[in-house]
Amino acid sequence: MKKSQNRLKWLMTGLVAVIMVITAACGNNQADGGADAKNGKVTLTMMHPWTSPNVDNDVYKKRIEEFEKQHPDIIIKQDGVPSAQYKTKLRTLAAGNNLADIDVLWPGADLAPLVDGKLLAPINDMMDQWNSILPESALAGFKVGDQQYAIPTKQTFVDIIYYNKEMLAKVGYDQFPDTYEKFIDAVKKLKDAGITPISLGNKEQWPLQSSYLSIIGDRFTGSDFLTKVMNKEAKFTDPDFVKAISVIDELSKLKAFNTDANNMDTVQAQDYFIQGKAAMHISSSTVDGRIRIQNDEGDKFGIALFPKVDGGKGDPAKSAGVVQYGIGIKSGLDEKKQQAAEEFLKFFVNEDLYKQLISSGVVVPAKVDIPADASKYLKEMMELTSKGTAPVFDSVIPTQVVDVMQNGLQALTVGHGTPEQVAKDVQEAFDNMK
Repeated sequence: MKKSQNRLKWLMTGLVAVIMVITAACGNNQADGGADAKNGKVTLTMMHPWTSPNVDNDVYKKRIEEFEKQHPDIIIKQDGVPSAQYKTKLRTLAAGNNLADIDVLWPGADLAPLVDGKLLAPINDMMDQWNSILPESALAGFKVGDQQYAIPTKQTFVDIIYYNKEMLAKVGYDQFPDTYEKFIDAVKKLKDAGITPISLGNKEQWPLQSSYLSIIGDRFTGSDFLTKVMNKEAKFTDPDFVKAISVIDELSKLKAFNTDANNMDTVQAQDYFIQGKAAMHISSSTVDGRIRIQNDEGDKFGIALFPKVDGGKGDPAKSAGVVQYGIGIKSGLDEKKQQAAEEFLKFFVNEDLYKQLISSGVVVPAKVDIPADASKYLKEMMELTSKGTAPVFDSVIPTQVVDVMQNGLQALTVGHGTPEQVAKDVQEAFDNMK
């Protein structure tokens, strides 16, 4: 009981004003739902982060449209929230016990407080729908104890290095550098040639933490480090992890990033790279749809993983990945809404969805046949990411600690602070966490 109260107290911290605004908005939603009920229709609210022009987002929204066509008695009232603000709003709604009827969820550290607060409905009775196509490893992140709370849609690898083959060849690298020393050498030579080495859009702050530090940390510390931190068997101030943070500091001092990195969002950074203004871009496997699959010049871009580091404890073949976008149902719905929500979940996440995502170039966690129209780039991505999975920082570490890390990494890019201070601040946030 005490654990549950602490989780809820964390969710409520600093969010009272926002709750008042959202509560008022939800009052309007309830009024709309009442009007629909009189017409024999059921309205379900759904909050999701599918606002950017990624190929999987388009697939998801089209499936919602198709569901409404096939189920005219069920209305899905969507609340699209940009990904950078999504988790904050989810915590805000959770603090007021005011989640949407259907929610997009993250596994692990983000799911746990929602389950502790009894805010999500277990879906064990529905699992016959997915047990044959989803392995236990895909479901585990959305399971607490013996209860399943969400079904995942895709497998995301957050650390893919997209690179311009022509630009790297220009500075002597016909193949992507396979060691950190060669990687830094390439960065220096690109700068000398007047080419921006890396396109970064860190306005939303998560890229340096998730796409960079997840895998850089793994290269130095090994894949068990974050779990050890959570178990208080290791600390963020341990020398190997400080070395990982120092990579961000070194790249910043080498001016490896575009000068407006902290004013540019992730989509703008993708465009910057696609337009040939930078030699590399580090982002998720999902954006391969924009960079190569849907791009007439896709062949000029290659993909690679962060190289091995001297003395590192991690496996250089691993990619940092997480099963993402779990779809869950709010607890406490009335019978009609519960039935409608279950009907939606069964329709939305099924073999057809996974095949549509594969056809769009998105890696999925399901055991389904690869469609004949699957992109050659997807097959290359699957091969690149098939040699082991490293943990993603913000899927393991609680959000309030992640926020401190993100602020510290962004500060390093403008010359403020040191890697040691960032590590110290993050460890203090972890030690003080409730």
